[in-house]
Amino acid sequence: MKKLLFLSVCFLLVAAVSAQTKTVDFTGSVINSIDKLGLQGANIFIPDLRRGTSADANGKFQFKDLPAGWHLVEISYSGFNSVILNIEFKSDIEEVFQLKPTVAEHNEVVVTGVSSATSLRKVTTPVVVMRKQELLQTGSTNIIEALTKKPGISQTSTGPAISKPVIRGLGYNRVVVINDGLRQEGQQWGDEHGIEVDEYSVQKAEILKGPASLMYGSDAIAGVVNFISNVPVAEGKLKANLFGNYQTNNRQRGFSGNVAGNKNGFLFNTYASFKDAADYKNAEDGYVFNSKFNERNAGAMLGLSKKWGYSHLVFSTFNQKLGLVEGERDNDGNFIKYGGSSFEAVATDDDFRSVVPSIPYQHITHDKIVSDNSLFIRGGKLNLNVGLQRNQRREYGNAEDPAEQELYFDLKTINYNVQYHLKQINDWKVSFGLSGMNQQNTNKGAEAIIPDYSLNDAGAFVFLQKKVKGFDFSGGVRFDNRTVNGKELLEGPDVKFNAFERNFSNLSASAGFTYEFPKTVLFRFNVARGFRAPNMAELSSNGAHEGTNRYEVGDNGLKSEISFQADAGIELNSEHLTLTASLFHNNIKNYIFFEKQSSVAGNDSIITIDGEDFYLFRFVQQDARLYGLELSLDIHPHPLDWLHFENSFSFVRGLLSERLEGNKNIPFIPAARVLSELRFELFHRQQKTVRNAYFKLELDHNFAQKNAFTTYNTETASSSFTLLNAGLGTEFQKNGKTIAGIYFVASNLADVAYQHHLNRLKYAGENPATGKTGVYNMGRNFSIKLNVPLEFNWK
Repeated sequence: MKKLLFLSVCFLLVAAVSAQTKTVDFTGSVINSIDKLGLQGANIFIPDLRRGTSADANGKFQFKDLPAGWHLVEISYSGFNSVILNIEFKSDIEEVFQLKPTVAEHNEVVVTGVSSATSLRKVTTPVVVMRKQELLQTGSTNIIEALTKKPGISQTSTGPAISKPVIRGLGYNRVVVINDGLRQEGQQWGDEHGIEVDEYSVQKAEILKGPASLMYGSDAIAGVVNFISNVPVAEGKLKANLFGNYQTNNRQRGFSGNVAGNKNGFLFNTYASFKDAADYKNAEDGYVFNSKFNERNAGAMLGLSKKWGYSHLVFSTFNQKLGLVEGERDNDGNFIKYGGSSFEAVATDDDFRSVVPSIPYQHITHDKIVSDNSLFIRGGKLNLNVGLQRNQRREYGNAEDPAEQELYFDLKTINYNVQYHLKQINDWKVSFGLSGMNQQNTNKGAEAIIPDYSLNDAGAFVFLQKKVKGFDFSGGVRFDNRTVNGKELLEGPDVKFNAFERNFSNLSASAGFTYEFPKTVLFRFNVARGFRAPNMAELSSNGAHEGTNRYEVGDNGLKSEISFQADAGIELNSEHLTLTASLFHNNIKNYIFFEKQSSVAGNDSIITIDGEDFYLFRFVQQDARLYGLELSLDIHPHPLDWLHFENSFSFVRGLLSERLEGNKNIPFIPAARVLSELRFELFHRQQKTVRNAYFKLELDHNFAQKNAFTTYNTETASSSFTLLNAGLGTEFQKNGKTIAGIYFVASNLADVAYQHHLNRLKYAGENPATGKTGVYNMGRNFSIKLNVPLEFNWK
């Protein structure tokens, strides 16, 4: 409560600031370049000010009291090219923006991996974006699964509720997740630990592919996933949104609602959502027992936007209960509940239909409060972001005593990020800052697999951007220091965890450029040095992981991973097609992975706990390298502007520097993948009742992954599979405003039984009736979504 009070006082003090900043008015209109008519509903957004508005029935818009200086302005409208300009506001400005109809949009504003909002075409590292509209048209059971439609992005999953992002073959805490401007800190190291983000609140997702330690410090050597939830409402507007979703396979039903407004610079946004899902099914397993889950989430934002800048206070709470699939079956192939206890029985239809998870299950809560502020000071800008978060993960696994918390991690984190942006002079943009976190973890369960610990992280950086004719250069350097203290923990009279202290320091750097040839070709190149300090599981694990067959032991002598990556990409745009190609090569020094340990006799080392056998694994490291490419081709032949044939190919290969038992493959690298979509789009322009109608057919082919790290049976090879998906939808509008959108998505239409290579359930128990190991992914699934936006004038 003291910390909450402190942040609230800071918020009020910042809100009371009255800096002597010159202000200007910005007015204008947005028109169709063909017929010169105004585009009602066009969006005008100034990202660094977090201020936006929309054009009226005549295409006109207005901003009042903008701070003088350079500001990036984005003007966008569905079916038209976006205009992104860096404008110097010295005095009142009136502009007319002409948008050209287009069938493929190739530019927008991004904030991930840079110090301030930047045009996507000027970012030297590869970044892909998914907006709300694209998320609505995607069938998925969680937000990470939705992102896998982008090339180079995959997921490690343990059932439909637990998914982690994998970027170019690297996942877990090699990927930093940002939500509401705050670095998300849960237990990213665990197979059964997902990303605690409310899917329905996300308005936009940005995914940076490649080392991003320059801006984010340790752990971002694979990349960054940035979820943006709070989008500003235009001055004098009150908006609401109602959303519902039903999926047939696991009877997943979800609902969310939010209300947001802006009056005289006072902003607010509040939302609430829930999900309930029963067990999913597939053609091989039938219903998969205990794959059910439910969520109850809420959040709010209060803010001020004035001539001195803005100040936002953001709250959110995430509450999820999810079943852990063990895969135990009897000789007839029927799933068993409460296995190994006196209550052991065959799962019934009522069990499959229930949305209340059975033992074993997890209960996760993630609470956050963030103070996000931006002040204009002497021609520059100061950003201050401070956040508190508490992640509590409880695991229940004793059918004899359902209330017993076998595992209970209580993780508390304070994050801070301070940046100062100098006044832009001669196309130079210079920023410097300090960021870090303090973290405390406490075990409160009956068992512990990592010790109590404290962590302190601090890093300082400088970031520069410069435009020279057709080139846009950017880069910088950063120094970080992380101190980890593991606490001693006794288990009876024995010491389970010895106390230790480690210090990790490292230098990160990045440099690159983009060059845009007139109208058609964009080239980007970047080199980066990043690092990742070993996580607590790697340093100090000592325990069995339920849902796997592993007893993991850490090594507190591990060194930091050091990444050296080069990226090169090219984008070609023409009237009939868009072609993009990205190549990368990533050398990682001291790559950390686990290997199975042998007994003195040369056999597998096995630890038996409560009658259950676990193989002993220990974390080790050696040098490694990953390389690969992503290709995409969008064919949109003119004048058939309603037709798109979109194709993408992703490939990554990972190799250790030395062979282990004759094998050099890095564990858990996704298979190569081809995604092809034939899409028909109608009514992009303003119509009386229907707009943005579409129909699509999608072919998703995953190649066989034969390059598995089969040594010590760490993983097995995977077969290829092909999924057929489809979707259709449209928006209904009245008087130029959207009043509802409806979306149908059909996934895995052929009901293919498959096991994704990164699906952890493929290592569940063998089915005695078929002799097949593991559990299969979800079968055929139909999803229907209804989205109803509402808008009112706030008088």
